[in-house]
Amino acid sequence: MSRKLNRILVVDGSEVARTIIVRILNEEMPETEIITCGTVEKACEWLEQSHFELVTTALMLRDKDGLELCRYVRASRNHHYTPTIVVSGDADTRLLREGFAAGVTDYFDKSLGYRAFAEFIKDFMQRKFGLVGRILYVEDSLTTAKLHMRMMEKHGLQVTHTTHAEEALQLLHNNDTCAPVASESFDIVVTDFFLQGKLTGGDLLHAIRAKFHYSQQEMPVLVLTGSEPGEKQVEVFHAGANDFVSKPVLEEVFMARIRSLLLIKQQFTALKRQTEAMHRQAITDTLTRVYNRRYLLDHGEHFIASRENHPVSAILLDIDHFKKINDNLGHIVGDRVLEALGALLLERVPEHAMVVRFGGEEFAMLVPRCTIDEAEICADRLRLDIEALTPASVSITVSMGLASNQHNPELNLTQLINHADKALYAAKAQGRNQVCA
Repeated sequence: MSRKLNRILVVDGSEVARTIIVRILNEEMPETEIITCGTVEKACEWLEQSHFELVTTALMLRDKDGLELCRYVRASRNHHYTPTIVVSGDADTRLLREGFAAGVTDYFDKSLGYRAFAEFIKDFMQRKFGLVGRILYVEDSLTTAKLHMRMMEKHGLQVTHTTHAEEALQLLHNNDTCAPVASESFDIVVTDFFLQGKLTGGDLLHAIRAKFHYSQQEMPVLVLTGSEPGEKQVEVFHAGANDFVSKPVLEEVFMARIRSLLLIKQQFTALKRQTEAMHRQAITDTLTRVYNRRYLLDHGEHFIASRENHPVSAILLDIDHFKKINDNLGHIVGDRVLEALGALLLERVPEHAMVVRFGGEEFAMLVPRCTIDEAEICADRLRLDIEALTPASVSITVSMGLASNQHNPELNLTQLINHADKALYAAKAQGRNQVCA
């Protein structure tokens, strides 16, 4: 069995509490492995055997105080930086004062309940969890690079090292154009400001901001400098750095800077995904998952006018006697029919085609680089596929009308759709379940 992404140690003296916490955390965080125990002694054994991304402990345990466990974590070589959360019903003055000295990262009020505790842990892991990311590290001193890479890799980071700004720029170019998924791209850049070669670290910074147009949120940069005077530090920021660390670096300071920049990148990525999701939602029909009519009106004109797409064929499709399905079987069944039809269209319609729910039970498709004869073959195949579909155990047929700008490239969207609509009307008039062009 493969190791899960994260591992949490939960220390609580109540077996019932441990059982409930494990059940809820497994529901909320399926990619996380939860290990539990009831004493500080057992917890220390686990910390010696395995690595954990987070430790939570009750304040009062059978053998020792939970703060003693926190002190043990801070003194541990393998878990020195591991966050610790104390679960208590009363974060009194003593706990707050001694907790800071013991290295407690955060507190949770157990009176809020187990479900709230699981949400707290989930949110904490998203905000605070350590160093996951890919670092592009530029340093021309191999001795220094070896030391710094050991620090970063010890904390779980993936580090790609290069000695010259020129090679770093090539790697960033590949990152920008070739990385198939986000997990294979760089998250932050760590670079010496003074590099040997034609390009310095300052030139690299300038290229990151001016050539690749990466913002400070999209590609954070941490600069390593010597003990330069204040004006040189200002120059580092003017060049586009997010932050800097002076050499020789302290590991705690170095990793804290990297952690804060990774958080900036993670927040940028989360916001970008949210924006993309909202955009998809705005242009997609929620039931059928094809584009909505608004998208056709906003983008259809440009689509058919593009020389790259010529000729464009328009296909209008209407489910035969759909009103009877809604009247006799109900709107839920009708929705399932529409949902299944949308899925089939997305699967079978040629790539790069625009598939739109035009309204009700009617769909429109704009197919690029498709003659009217090719569109007729494609549409008839599609008609037969739909006839064999039987969504929600309902037999359906469709009528389809086709039009093309093959012989008249000047046709606009309205004219092309109107021609297809006349052909659809003819298909219905001639008995339905057929294609007319």
